[in-house]
Amino acid sequence: MARRKPLVVVTRKLPDKIETRMRELFDARLNVDDVPMSQAALAEAVATADVLVPAICDRIDARVIEAAGPNLKLIANFGNGVDHIDVTAATERGITITNTPGVLTEDTADMTMALILAVPRRLTEGAALITSDDGAWPGWSPTWMLGHRIWGKRLGIIGMGRIGQAVARRARAFGLQIHYHNRRPLPAQIEEDLEATYWDSLDQMLARMDILSINCPHTPATFHLLSARRLKLVRRDAYIVNTARGEVIDEHALIRMIEQGEIAGAGLDVFEREPAVSPKLLKLARAGKVVLLPHMGSATVEARVDTGEKVIVNIKAFMDGHRPPDRVLPAML
Repeated sequence: MARRKPLVVVTRKLPDKIETRMRELFDARLNVDDVPMSQAALAEAVATADVLVPAICDRIDARVIEAAGPNLKLIANFGNGVDHIDVTAATERGITITNTPGVLTEDTADMTMALILAVPRRLTEGAALITSDDGAWPGWSPTWMLGHRIWGKRLGIIGMGRIGQAVARRARAFGLQIHYHNRRPLPAQIEEDLEATYWDSLDQMLARMDILSINCPHTPATFHLLSARRLKLVRRDAYIVNTARGEVIDEHALIRMIEQGEIAGAGLDVFEREPAVSPKLLKLARAGKVVLLPHMGSATVEARVDTGEKVIVNIKAFMDGHRPPDRVLPAML
């Protein structure tokens, strides 16, 4: 008798290529309408599934884990970050967690570099003005729409993992000086190749940078890593770019300091209460003080397909009795 295909519940619409492959390999229950699942729907899914494939928008908390049936043995996350999953609760229930590291690196670094350019050079402000209906552009002037040069400035990267290093490579090509704070220094050869200066003290680095790029994951240790106290250390003419997780910054404090001119501006692709965006941030965006994007740092066709393929590899390895290549353990967080 043929072995039963595992029931795999996918919480969001994935690229057609990935969904087709999942239907071939598994008994895949797809979300073709791409309607976000409620907590009740997630609890119902884990009660019957062998594998759950969630995304960042799904909150797989302890209550959802408690509803898991005896067949649920794997949560194969579609994405790298697992801060939306209670990994400890799942591990205690004997449920394996996997993610998809590496596939988003280059695309997220591209978007980070785009924001590093966009904020000091007022790109979105200029684009909005030239396409407005009121004909507000009076023509070129030597003193109009002046931004700030990034060449020669100091870039402080917070979190020097794959994405942080990819940002550093791009930033060097634009003439930025690379500084970074990390849990530990990079190997000497990588540090030399990037011409990067390590700061053991985040506080000291914050006070000396022209631009700050947040590229660390959201964990209990990094929640509000840039707290109100630390934001006060940032120079008044500095810019902050965040393509990591909104929770890493005390967003309320950041808004207040930009409003008061204590920080020059910010480029944000992520938000603390996503998908809700603070009305105060929207007001600052209209004033040209911040650039806001709808969490699209990794939004490329290639990244989404590569992510889906990693999910499939993890499920196949697990179902074939092997250790999945991208297993996540509580000790890793």
